[in-house]
Amino acid sequence: MPHPTISQQITFLYTSNLAESIHFYEEVFGLKLWLDQGNCRIYEVSANSCIGICQMSETSKGKITAGDQNNVIFTLVTSQVDEWYTHLTSHGFNFEKAPEHNLHYNIYHCFLRDPNGYLIEIQRFLNLD
Repeated sequence: MPHPTISQQITFLYTSNLAESIHFYEEVFGLKLWLDQGNCRIYEVSANSCIGICQMSETSKGKITAGDQNNVIFTLVTSQVDEWYTHLTSHGFNFEKAPEHNLHYNIYHCFLRDPNGYLIEIQRFLNLD
């Protein structure tokens, strides 16, 4: 059985100072802003890969530290979220969150952890369909 497709990849990083990170990635690196979600900004790194910089919430401060697997979200963008969920479940992977709509970001997504504990998000941008 063939794997479902992946059309894009985004790595999300958390910051305690979004303004400083915006300056660094936009002005110093010169990355093009691909999507502004308010407290999270996604920049195009290449044709099919992006980096997302997200403001750490007050409740997550102190829980997320440098070098922690919770400081990174490896996101795979696809129109086949449900197919990936079925595929990975059939291979014995347990999901932390089953596919669901996230109204705040207007996405459809699910979460699981890789064997090293890193968080993987599989998502579809609903406003870009």
